[in-house]
Amino acid sequence: MDTISPCHFVIFGATGNLTTIKLLPALYHLERAGRLADALEFIALARRDWSQDDWAEHVQLALQSKLGEAFDGVIAARLIDRFTYVRGDYSQPEAYQALMEVLSRPKSGVCENIIFNLAIRPADFLNVVTHLHNAGFSGKVARHRIVVEKPFGEDLESARMLNMQLHTHFDEEQIYRIDHYLGKETVQNLIVFRFANSLIEPIWNRNYIDHVQITVAEDKGIDSRAGYFDSSGALKDMLQNHMMQLLTVMAMEPPATLDADALQDEKVKVLRSIRTIPREAVNSYAIRAQYSAGTVGNEEAVAYREEENVADDSTTETYVAAKFYIDNWRWKGVPFYLRTGKRLQEKMTSIFIRFKHPPQQLFQNTSLQNIEPNWIVLAIQPHECMHIELHAKEPGLDMNTRRIDLKAPYRDEGEASLDAYETLLLDIIDGDRSLFIRFDEVEWAWQVVDPILRHWAVADSYVHTYPAGSWGPDEATRLFDSDDQNWRNQIEQA
Repeated sequence: MDTISPCHFVIFGATGNLTTIKLLPALYHLERAGRLADALEFIALARRDWSQDDWAEHVQLALQSKLGEAFDGVIAARLIDRFTYVRGDYSQPEAYQALMEVLSRPKSGVCENIIFNLAIRPADFLNVVTHLHNAGFSGKVARHRIVVEKPFGEDLESARMLNMQLHTHFDEEQIYRIDHYLGKETVQNLIVFRFANSLIEPIWNRNYIDHVQITVAEDKGIDSRAGYFDSSGALKDMLQNHMMQLLTVMAMEPPATLDADALQDEKVKVLRSIRTIPREAVNSYAIRAQYSAGTVGNEEAVAYREEENVADDSTTETYVAAKFYIDNWRWKGVPFYLRTGKRLQEKMTSIFIRFKHPPQQLFQNTSLQNIEPNWIVLAIQPHECMHIELHAKEPGLDMNTRRIDLKAPYRDEGEASLDAYETLLLDIIDGDRSLFIRFDEVEWAWQVVDPILRHWAVADSYVHTYPAGSWGPDEATRLFDSDDQNWRNQIEQA
């Protein structure tokens, strides 16, 4: 199996939640898969007054807690051996002096391929990049890169400010903004599905597609994230970033090449073409709601406002549904319906493409007069697969029909694979930016939802409710353009 090129991977905020919950398990899985080069070293920088042994114990306990019975001490030991722990406050220049000392005497020799993973609050990004610049780790050395994760701002203005801060000392080509949805195999396969099959691309437009639904449903609540989520909400947390990325990949034009800039150019064109929602018409384009008490599976769930650390009068939405139009030649007039929510009936992430009825209803005087339209379903979670729903005649003398599902599971059950986050980490180390978000993508995505945010911030609009364990508020159906459109709640229809 191919391995990645040697580099030094510096983690700021090494003892924080992001590193503990996501980064360390991902690195463990890459170590287990044999995808980490022998010369790859990790440097963990944090404030805690720990020794190397303290850090090793922390990593082992974190991995045991996350992996449970799947934990392998031998693999963990190999990963831990790659780490050097550096005690330092990233707001102080002394931390960067200590970092420089470690980087000047690496185990594997001097290497200019250095990654700085900022697993810290966005409010601290400017402080860190300024110190990195002052220490000589920035601008003109292309192999010095920084990695940041969402939130990329809280609104359009803050996103622009954040980009400006990052660009103060680093070029855009050195900045890797992670959206793990872009690392999912089905999302990448959508590009192949669209542009490698002449059967599909000619019908991927307004002439044949009736509407598109993108659903990101979660059955869990907010867990321990009340502090973050109650100040954010579903629109900022999911729709503005993850779901906009799904929309752009679904709707973009064929890129000239598959390199990063060509892909990102086409995604930006989609975002720029999305029709601006008039402030006075927001309620016709978007709806927000909170979950009330209910049952999810066999679990009793309290109402959102009864969750720990959530205000009794909170108007933060745990569910959002919105309608968008892409005003370009391909998609003019086709509605894109997006919805996401917590404490819904089941966990599911899917893109549903419904096609138009045939122009001539040949079967209107037969038992086939109510033939359902065709669908293409791109399932991302919980299982990655694609399938196309067609109609065929049942065997026999009567003109009866049955639905045929052409299924294409992405991989065989039990087949090992890297998850989205692990894939993106490999791309970062290899310097491949094609699955990352460019600064103008971030800003245009905020611009799309900005009218909704502004309206909800000042309007005394009612926040609907829905029972935990349901598919959301009934009022979400008012977004549809026609009576024969409705939310699809199952990847496979009965």
